[in-house]
Parts: sequence; C-alpha cells; structure tokens
Amino acid sequence: MADSLQTAELYYDGQCPLCSIEMRHLEQHKRDSLTLTDIHQAADLNEETKRDFLNRLHLRKPDGEMLSGLDASVYAWQQTRFGFLWTWLRWPLVKPLADVVYEKWAKRRFDRLYS
Repeated sequence: MADSLQTAELYYDGQCPLCSIEMRHLEQHKRDSLTLTDIHQAADLNEETKRDFLNRLHLRKPDGEMLSGLDASVYAWQQTRFGFLWTWLRWPLVKPLADVVYEKWAKRRFDRLYS
C-alpha cells in the first residue's frame, strides 16, 4: 500500500454487486495514488460513519478533503488513464443533472440493500 498521506482512499459498498464490478475495473486500472476500501471491511469506521458511507460513494483526498457521490467517482477514475472520459460529468451544465441521477440511483440502491 502506498503512503496514506499521498494517496486518496475510495470507500465503496462491497455488498453491492454493481459497485463491486466497478471497483474490480477501477482496481485493474488505478494508479498507486488511489486505494479502494470496502466499507464492510473498514475496522476504523464507526457504525454511523459506515451507514453514511453506504448511502453514497465517499473518497478522502490526500489532503484530507472528503468528496462524495459523483465527485468521488470522477476523482477516483481520474486516477486512471481513463480519467478524461469522466470529466464531462462535472461540466457546469451537466453536473446538476448528473448529480440528481446519481443521488436517485444511490438512494434506491441503499433502500433496496439496507432498508
């Protein structure tokens, strides 16, 4: 594992089939500047934080800043050679709609798996 002060850490739901597929692809292509952590295996997270992290994707940047939702996903994919393919999701005219779609999907996924 790379020095945690210089790596970003993406927290994902290892019990979500779609999330696990995406993480396998990300694992194959990511640089050492990114670590992937299954929330269910993260002993350092308390139950409240785990539940919050299960609601939507979270990423801790090397400087400690936390990103969530599509911001976290785009940042993670930017740690691969395919990062340029994701930048359009953060364009000012696209971002609001993309975020709404992600939030609706994330809520539905969480409710289906954990409610």
